[in-house]
Amino acid sequence: VQLQASGGGLVQPGGSLRLSCAASGSILSINAMGWYRRTTEKQRELVAAITSGGTTNYADSVKGLFTISRDNAKDTVYLQMHSLKPEDTAVYYCNTAPHSVGFWGRGTQVTVSS
Repeated sequence: VQLQASGGGLVQPGGSLRLSCAASGSILSINAMGWYRRTTEKQRELVAAITSGGTTNYADSVKGLFTISRDNAKDTVYLQMHSLKPEDTAVYYCNTAPHSVGFWGRGTQVTVSS
């Protein structure tokens, strides 16, 4: 099973994007889900996570700017990103939290640049 993220693109600093990740209901119903990102300089980091019960956690760098949510009826996890900065440029992935090796998909590129 691979979890495919979508919704990335090129956005100006201060802009917003919403990422989506479709997953099977069996995955969403029993797992906490997370959004991760990888830049060319850094290792992959977890930026946001949401439990099956809806409890959320965020990396300090995105707290108050990003919002993770899940729609169980649509088997989808979202990452709403506001006030984007150039340092948010990365490939974004979704996966369980903690991650499952076999679930990594291709990710979606987010580029924040003027």
